[in-house]
Amino acid sequence: MLQNVEANSIKVQEDLEGEFQTLYSLLDELKENMLMKIKQDRASRTYELQNQLAACTKALESSEELLETANQTLQGAENHDFHQAAMRVTWVRFWDADVTTAIEAPSIRTLSGLWSKGGWKAAKQIKDSVTMAPAFRLSLKAKVSDNMSHLMVDFAQERRMLQALKFLPVPGAPEIDMAESLVADNCVTLVWKMPDEDSKIDHYVLEYRKTNFEGPPRVKEDQPWMVIEGIKQTEYTLSGLKFDMKYMNFRVKACNKAVAGEFSEPVTLETRAFMFRLDAGTCHQNLRVEELSVEWDAMGGKVQDIKAREKDSKGRTASPVNSPARCVQSPKRMPSARGGRDRFTAESYTVLGDTLIDGADHYWEVKYDRDSKAFGVGVAYRSLGKFDQLGKTSASWCLHLNNWLQVSFTAKHNNKAKVLDVPVPDCIGVYCNFHEGFLSFYNAKTKQLLHTFKAKFTQPVLPAFMVWCGSFHVYSGLQVPSSVKSLQKRNSTTSSSNASLT
Repeated sequence: MLQNVEANSIKVQEDLEGEFQTLYSLLDELKENMLMKIKQDRASRTYELQNQLAACTKALESSEELLETANQTLQGAENHDFHQAAMRVTWVRFWDADVTTAIEAPSIRTLSGLWSKGGWKAAKQIKDSVTMAPAFRLSLKAKVSDNMSHLMVDFAQERRMLQALKFLPVPGAPEIDMAESLVADNCVTLVWKMPDEDSKIDHYVLEYRKTNFEGPPRVKEDQPWMVIEGIKQTEYTLSGLKFDMKYMNFRVKACNKAVAGEFSEPVTLETRAFMFRLDAGTCHQNLRVEELSVEWDAMGGKVQDIKAREKDSKGRTASPVNSPARCVQSPKRMPSARGGRDRFTAESYTVLGDTLIDGADHYWEVKYDRDSKAFGVGVAYRSLGKFDQLGKTSASWCLHLNNWLQVSFTAKHNNKAKVLDVPVPDCIGVYCNFHEGFLSFYNAKTKQLLHTFKAKFTQPVLPAFMVWCGSFHVYSGLQVPSSVKSLQKRNSTTSSSNASLT
């Protein structure tokens, strides 16, 4: 523990330094971007103002030349007009000195008019020069503002956020809501909630495993936990399962970006389903059984018996399906090794399941080869004789398909048959409610009811199958579908098509 404390503290310290280094890098990058923006704005404004100043300087330089021109114009006009006026006054005085006063007054008015005329001309020349000068059209208003306040930043809010930084808290343990969780149709929908609201949760991790024990998981279990990660919602549906165990354990934990919290209190949900195998020890000698598949074998018989005896003599079991290494023997499962007297023979091409049905309700499906010459599916007592065909005695109930000579689809029991006026499905679902005495057959895909037997079972029954010149495959470990349960409830009060066969 001391070593783990040291190692884990070093790790979280390194992680913390890494996080802060990342934050520093982001701040440095943000700072560089802002500084670049300020520099670009300053350069743009400086360029505009410098261009305007250069234009002003050039205009002022041209204004000096304008002033010089105006001064010369004024001087030239003044000298010329006054020179003529002075000559006129001198001439009057020279010819009539006595009337100088009388002559001088008109001469002065004439001088004034001459000067005015010359001054107007000079003024016009100056006006024209000024109007054409660059300085006359120059605006001294700055093209850009010197205000840079729009580039200021206020990190008060961010500063408060940074000051509020704390270590990321460990999420609490979720609570599984058993009332909202559902087990149906070979699916489990698990629903949970958090004891306290936690906005930092990133995802959830769900673990489950099969078990045969009710209650919380035990310290030592043979089945490992299966893990489902990255769940974003507070519920998850496990679908497409085959439950070969009666119970399943579930637990869930919450995770944020840094750490995972503790697991919830584990819960156990009942996932009851009927799991059985085909008993190769009961099959007809012309049937070859492999796991849950059966195929007609015209070359069976003594050759098959010889091979089986050879394998038995070498210490191996006759059927790998029933090997103790593969499964734990159920109390309801029939012994795997039986003598030849238990085998079906003659025209009873039959094979039974290996697990007795003596209570509750069960469901399984079978898919057969449509090219089979004959096929049957149902249930039978263990006492069914080896020469007995399914449905022809009081010890068996079945649906029978005949593809030889003429096609017929019938329900058979106690050597009575009823023709079924329904489409023949590729896959048939079988529902057996032992206590209530219902044996129903469904289209496995559409869940259409094909036929129901109402019987009072006097002893446990076994799944029973028959095939001639064909093959079939059994699907066990299935839960009773919700739609089948609903249909069964609606039809349980009627005995419409079954009176002659019960």
